[in-house]
Amino acid sequence: MNVRTICLAILYDAEATGYEIRKLSVEEEYSYFIDASYGAIYPALAKLEADKLVTSRVEQQDGKPAKKVYSITEIGRREFINSLFEQLGEDEYRSEFLLFARFASELPQSLVQVRLKERIASLDAAIAEFDRLESNHSQPADRWIIDYGRSCMAFARDYIDTHMGELIALARPDAALAAE
Repeated sequence: MNVRTICLAILYDAEATGYEIRKLSVEEEYSYFIDASYGAIYPALAKLEADKLVTSRVEQQDGKPAKKVYSITEIGRREFINSLFEQLGEDEYRSEFLLFARFASELPQSLVQVRLKERIASLDAAIAEFDRLESNHSQPADRWIIDYGRSCMAFARDYIDTHMGELIALARPDAALAAE
């Protein structure tokens, strides 16, 4: 899937401005699906409009610049659903935390412990965000996806909490580093 597809997905349920699409796909709930950069969204919307998959209208606002609101066309709806029949790519997972953990044996135990606690706090925040999302969605498929994401985050949190002592034990004792 690509940025074009995520734009159509967002517009499938409701019209939106380019800003709203960008925010949903980069910072909010659609950011979990594919990597959509700020710079790719507006060109994708322009191409979708040129291909007649979306339309736009300009809305005037009091005391603010006019905004461009996008809507999906019937052709765009069919195109989006057809894209879901294509072979799915592999999920991508990158983690600075795992790079840090990979080199825990070179780091002081106190730092490893701090980073593990920070990671648990970060996962707790992600779980809370899934809980917030769940309260705003009533569609069964949305709830399934939210539950899936929450379960992944909860498993990661529980794994770190249960096994953090193992990673800390691999790290260098703080006293040994001070002696060097």
